[in-house]
Amino acid sequence: MALVFFWLISIQFSYSQQQKNRSSGLYFQWGYNVEWYTRSNIHFKMANGDDFTLHKARAHNNPGFQTIIDKPLKFSLPQYNYRLGFYLNKKHTRAIEANFDHAKYILNRGQMVHVTGKIDGKTADGDSILNAASFLHFEHTDGANFLHFNYVQQQDLFYTGKKHRKLLSSVWKIGAGINIPRSDFTWRGDRLNNQFHIAGYNISAEAGFRLYVLPRIFFELTGKAGFVKYVNALANTNESKGNSVTHNFGFLESIATLGYDLKF
Repeated sequence: MALVFFWLISIQFSYSQQQKNRSSGLYFQWGYNVEWYTRSNIHFKMANGDDFTLHKARAHNNPGFQTIIDKPLKFSLPQYNYRLGFYLNKKHTRAIEANFDHAKYILNRGQMVHVTGKIDGKTADGDSILNAASFLHFEHTDGANFLHFNYVQQQDLFYTGKKHRKLLSSVWKIGAGINIPRSDFTWRGDRLNNQFHIAGYNISAEAGFRLYVLPRIFFELTGKAGFVKYVNALANTNESKGNSVTHNFGFLESIATLGYDLKF
C-alpha cells in the first residue's frame, strides 16, 4: 500500500514538472456509506478436512451512524470512506485517487441455506440454518475494507458569483484494488476475530455530484457499483487454525463525503 502511495506521488510530481505552466493540486475526503450485497456462495476449507459451501447466502451491512451521535470522538467506528486524490490538470477536471471504503459484511443470522460438501467426514447436501452455537456465523465487521485506485473525471455544471466560481460538478470514477478484511468467524460456538490481511481484489465504478459550498470545500454524493472477490479470507477460531474462506459478491454503495481542495 505504501509503495502504491509513493508511486502516486511520483506520478503527480513528474506530471507537474512536465507541465510547469499549469497549476495542479490535491484533495482529501472523509465520509460514510451504506451498502447492499448480492447473494454469495461461500466456500469454507477447514484444517480438520471439512470442505463445504453455503449456497446463495444473504448478508447485510451495518452503517452504525448512531455511534457518531453517541460517541462523536469514535468517528471511525461506522462504515466510513476516505479519499486522497491528485489533480492532473489546471481545471481540476481529471485526477487519480487512492480510495478506501470501510464496509461491513454480515451473514444474516438464522437464515436457511443450502449446504454441499463434506462436514465431519460425511457428505453434506441439504438445507441448514445458520446458527453460531450449533453451526457457524461469519462476517467482515472490522471491515470488508476495499482499498482501490481510481481514475476520476469531473464536468463543471454550474457557477456562482462575479468570479465565476464553480458551484456544482458531476463526477465519475473507475478503479480496482485489493481487499484487506478482518473476518470474525464462529464455528460451533468457538469464535475468533481474525487479523487484518490482504485477501482478494475488487473492481468498481462510481458516479455522482460535487457541491462546492466554499471555493475549497465541497460535499460529494455518489453511488458505486462493484464486484469483490475474496480468495483466502481467514476463518480461524480459538481452537481451530488454518481455516480459510473463498467467496465473491456484487455490491451497491451510497456514499456521502466532505472534501477539501488544496492547490499547488
